[in-house]
Amino acid sequence: MVDVRKFDTGRMPVWCPGCGNFGILMAVRKALAELELEPENVVLVTGIGCHGRMSEYVKVNTFHTIHGRVLPLATGIKLANPDLTVIGHSGDGDAYAIGMGHLPHAARRNIDITLIVHNNMIFGLTTGQATPTTPYGRKTRSTPYGNPEHPLNPLHLALASGATFVARGFSADVEHLKELIKKAIRHRGFAFVDVIQPCVTFFNTYKFFRERVYKLEDTDHDPSDFRAALDLVTRNEEKIPIGVIYQTERPVFELQFQHAMNPPPARRLSAIRDLSKILARFR
Repeated sequence: MVDVRKFDTGRMPVWCPGCGNFGILMAVRKALAELELEPENVVLVTGIGCHGRMSEYVKVNTFHTIHGRVLPLATGIKLANPDLTVIGHSGDGDAYAIGMGHLPHAARRNIDITLIVHNNMIFGLTTGQATPTTPYGRKTRSTPYGNPEHPLNPLHLALASGATFVARGFSADVEHLKELIKKAIRHRGFAFVDVIQPCVTFFNTYKFFRERVYKLEDTDHDPSDFRAALDLVTRNEEKIPIGVIYQTERPVFELQFQHAMNPPPARRLSAIRDLSKILARFR
C-alpha cells in the first residue's frame, strides 16, 4: 500500500481546531493511499469556501477555481485526459447556491468524476450566513430572526438528476468516510458524496449528528434499488443514514463524447511548430 504521507504537502492546515474538514482531509489522503494511486495521476479541484484549502493540503495536481465552478472545470479536465482520477471538492454554499446549476447536468451526463461536498449547512468562511442547506428557523448572521427557507435536500436532487452513485458520509467517522470515498472513486460514472461536516465556530452539529447517524451497512438497504433510495432520502425521521444510498451502472459521458474528442487532447501527439515568426515579434 502507498504510504499516506505521500499525499501530505507538509503545509499546516489553517482551519479552526475541531473543524470537520480535518476528517475529510484525512479520509481523502487515506483513500488515495489505499487505492494505490500515484499523485501525478490525480487532479483535485476545489471551489471557494473553507473547503477550498484542500487543494493546498493534498499532494496531487490541484486547481482552486472560482465560486461554484468546480464541476465545469472537473468535467473539462476529465474530457481532456480520461486517464486522470478527477475529484471535486465543494462546500454547501459553493455546490448548492452559486454552483447549483452545474450539479444536475454533471449527474445526468454521468461524467466519470467524484464530487465530495463539505456540507456544514453554513457559510463558514464569510462568518456564518445561511446556505441552501441551513435548517429552517436557524438564526444566522444573515437570518437573525430565523431562516425563513426550508433546506434543500441534496441527496434527493442527486437521485432525481440521474447520479449513478449517491452517498452520505460523516466527517467525524473518518474510517467509514474513507471507505465511501474509495467506492466513489472506483465507481465508473458520476459519484456524489455529501459529507456532514460540522463547523465548530458557526454551527457545531457534532453532538446532534453523533446521536442520530447510523450506517446503512448495518441494515438491509439495497443500494441498487432506486425506489428504496428515493424513499430513504425523503423520509422525515429522527435517524440519519450514512453510507452508499444508490449505485447503478450507465455509459459514461466520455464515451458518448468521443465523436468530438477522439482522441482526447492529452493523447494527441504534439506536432513540432515553427515559432520563429511569433518570437521575432518580441525582439
